Parts: sequence; C-alpha cells; structure tokens
Amino acid sequence: MAKPSAGAVTGVPIGSASWSTGLCDCFDDCGLCCTTCWCPCITFGRVAEMVDRGSTSCGTGGALYALLCAFTWCQFAYSCVYRGKMRAQHGLGDAACADCCVHFWCNKCALCQEYRELVARGYDPKLGWHLNVERGAAAAAGAAPAVQHMGR
Repeated sequence: MAKPSAGAVTGVPIGSASWSTGLCDCFDDCGLCCTTCWCPCITFGRVAEMVDRGSTSCGTGGALYALLCAFTWCQFAYSCVYRGKMRAQHGLGDAACADCCVHFWCNKCALCQEYRELVARGYDPKLGWHLNVERGAAAAAGAAPAVQHMGR
C-alpha cells in the first residue's frame, strides 16, 4: 500500500481562473468601447505593451495591427496571439482554438475584454508598462512601515 506524500499540493490549478468580465460587457466602459470601435489599433497597442511588459510599445503594436488590418484583414490572427499570452500570464481558462475564434468573430469585443482584464488586475494600460511599474514601485515605497516594538 502506497503512503500519501507529506507535502500535498493545494491551490488553484493553472488555467482555471475566469475572466473578470464577460466578452459582451463592452458597454461597462463606454469610452473604451468607442475607442475600440473606431480605432481598435489603439486598444490593441495598449494591451500588447502591457502583455509584453514593455518590450513592444503601444505605437509599434498598434501600427502593426493597423497595417495588418488595412492590407490583409488578418489582424485577428495577430491579436489572438496576445490573448493566448495574456491567458498564460494570468492563468485564465479557454484554449488556443477559442482565442482564434473569439478574435475572428468578435475581435473588438475581445480587445475590450482584454483591456478590462488588465484594469481589473490593477494596471492602467493608458499609462503604458513603464509608468505602471513606476506607479507600483511608488505605491510600495509609500506604504506605511511595519510597526516595530522596543525591546531591551
């Protein structure tokens, strides 16, 4: 008879978290909805910069998205890659096939959902990656120090 291991692993399985908002909750943020409707390259660029942790700038990601949209109509393939990266980083459910389907059929809704997810996780995609990092460092530096007791 096998003995159970002493250090059982507990916690939430990887990939089991759910999105904080639904795919069709676009009107939760009307400004974002309008921006994404008229110029999805802006929303995509902001999401790409945050997901790539600053290695892709908002301008670069957005420009590439716009070029793909203008000349190939295959921008959904590019944006679904970032949805997959985001799912992997944050342990969100779904699968690669679902990412492609969502971005093919509901690209703008998917971009809005990804943006809202970043906001729900404490980021401000409008600021870009580097200002979000600075903001996080400033918040940590401004935190109240731990209470210390005097002893002999």
